[in-house]
Amino acid sequence: MAAIRSKDTKPEMIVRRGLWKRGFRYRLNDKRLPGHPDLVLRKYRTCIFVNGCFWHGHNVQLPTAQIDNGELTIDNSECCKIPKTNREFWVAKIRRNKERDKAEQRRLAEMGWHCITVWECDLKPSKREETLESIAFTLNHIWLQDQQAKVMPYPKHEEESMQMPVAAEGDVV
Repeated sequence: MAAIRSKDTKPEMIVRRGLWKRGFRYRLNDKRLPGHPDLVLRKYRTCIFVNGCFWHGHNVQLPTAQIDNGELTIDNSECCKIPKTNREFWVAKIRRNKERDKAEQRRLAEMGWHCITVWECDLKPSKREETLESIAFTLNHIWLQDQQAKVMPYPKHEEESMQMPVAAEGDVV
């Protein structure tokens, strides 16, 4: 596991290139934020996590794991196959990863940050453009919502509600 990289992975590079091409600017692995998000877009107050399906247990229901005849039975998903050897170790590891991900995203939400999780399987060539467009749409939607929240109505003064004579009117002497 020491050879597993946490930065500059192929799925992360795909997301980075796609967002850069669409005009989004970001920072990488901000250490000041919980969880060290892969991409941080400060303008949008959004963190993007690019998760590998295996390491983060995509679509794997771990809490429903049951023991049958001394073996741990877990339903694999299409993109996440839990190894048959040393199964208890992998289940515990993936469970810890999922719990840590939830806790970090909860902490970011408490700090006022939006979180987007992009899964490795969503970046396959057949789904890639759709996924990147979805991320861009979500970021634009977040930005518009934040801008609407800041709009202050123009205050009305009493002078504006009174009818004032206009200089171009005929009865002015």
